[in-house]
Amino acid sequence: MMRRALQVIRRYSLILFGACLLAFTYYHINFQNHLSEGGFVGLGLVAKYAFDLSPATVMLLLDIPLFLVAWLVRGRQFIWDTILASLSFTVFYDLFERYSPLVVDLSSMMPVASILSGILTGLGTGLVLRFGAATGGDDILSLLLSRYTGLSIGTIFLLLDVMVLTLSFWYVPVKEMVFTILAVVISSRVITWTVTSHAVVAEEGEEGHGSVSVTHR
Repeated sequence: MMRRALQVIRRYSLILFGACLLAFTYYHINFQNHLSEGGFVGLGLVAKYAFDLSPATVMLLLDIPLFLVAWLVRGRQFIWDTILASLSFTVFYDLFERYSPLVVDLSSMMPVASILSGILTGLGTGLVLRFGAATGGDDILSLLLSRYTGLSIGTIFLLLDVMVLTLSFWYVPVKEMVFTILAVVISSRVITWTVTSHAVVAEEGEEGHGSVSVTHR
């Protein structure tokens, strides 16, 4: 009983740490150094610039059907854990934005900013996925596509991000786009490594709730 309780505490601690690390990187590295965004955040920004739609509304409309599909495919526990991770990410980001005195100005060293962004976002996302949750609808979409296509989770993330970034070319400066793509490529590799390191992670979860099935390609 004690061992099981410690496993649960460890799993949720690492999910929260992953969400915190992701929020830290998005604010202190990506936002402060003007790196663009892929995924549903990037689509929300495209909708803002192209149609003057609210990015938050667009992201919500994209998230809802994927949450419903994930509920059917992966079960209630995954959805509750994903809600926890998503809310934690939002709270951590808001706290960093409001109260963090740290300024990571790498504008004169953009390759370094890209590498740090790729490593840290990949690690944060990978930890959340590894321990049976997701931080949003784009993570869920990547998990589902990885499951049914046989491609690794990192490869799916890379393909989706590149597609979104391609749509962003008309309003994002070329320099910013190049460094963002570099960050995305690094992040995709780190996500795959984090999720699949030490083989299958079924032993990390409770009754299979903490496992993520991915393949290498």
